[in-house]
Amino acid sequence: MTQGSTHPGPDGREQGRLDTGVPHIARVYDYWLGGKDNYAVDREVAERIIATGNPVIANARANRAFLGRAVRYLAAEAGVRQFLDLGTGLPSSGNTHEVAQRIAPETRVVYTDNDPIVLVHARALLTGSPAGSTTYIHADVRDIDKILEQARQTLDFSQPIAVVMAGLLHCVPDEDDPAGIVATALAGLSSGSYLALSQPAADINATGMARAAGVMDQLMPVKITYRTQEQVARFFEGTELLEPGLVSASLWRPDSQADTAPRSVWAGVGHKV
Repeated sequence: MTQGSTHPGPDGREQGRLDTGVPHIARVYDYWLGGKDNYAVDREVAERIIATGNPVIANARANRAFLGRAVRYLAAEAGVRQFLDLGTGLPSSGNTHEVAQRIAPETRVVYTDNDPIVLVHARALLTGSPAGSTTYIHADVRDIDKILEQARQTLDFSQPIAVVMAGLLHCVPDEDDPAGIVATALAGLSSGSYLALSQPAADINATGMARAAGVMDQLMPVKITYRTQEQVARFFEGTELLEPGLVSASLWRPDSQADTAPRSVWAGVGHKV
């Protein structure tokens, strides 16, 4: 892909532009996870943030590990067979459909993201089991009504659905009403549905996170908002938080012998009763 290039969608029409001269949070995150789907400008930002001394790689890995454990719980123990993964980011190991369909091959998963490069890779790599369904919607989470409408083509909203927002809402500033976005998503779900959500923390290693935020503000075109535990807890209104509640991502039902050092990411799973 060249800077500013376009790419064809499933109908053969061009579907947006890939600007490799501007850093994107999904590609920066991919770099921290050891991925290769990033560009020099993304790597520069990622390294500048690492240089602040903030353990962003450990935070990113803790967030990714939380996603895997949450989806595994929802598929294996809660019996969820439908997932709506908002702001999925670039495909990595342990994607939502891989974890869920390994447990229940008939699981249906809808992914969404607003980055054109994610769209390209999702169509190529996010393929599910023959028994289930895996689809992708190119949309911004701020257009949640559009996402829900299109997701109905794959998901049955009369049955429980798990909405996944793993490391997404820090890309939505307060003025864009992230709590309203979550509330709208939850309002359309049946009882018995779930919300799995994580968010970079402003109040765990606050000094280190503030240094990272300063670099983000200088170099990233999108405003990044870290939030306190109290602020993140508001996203779960209308649900009952499962044990152990809203905790550091590394402490949410960790696997045996897992790294449980507190990481600067709040994480939890809520149940819509």
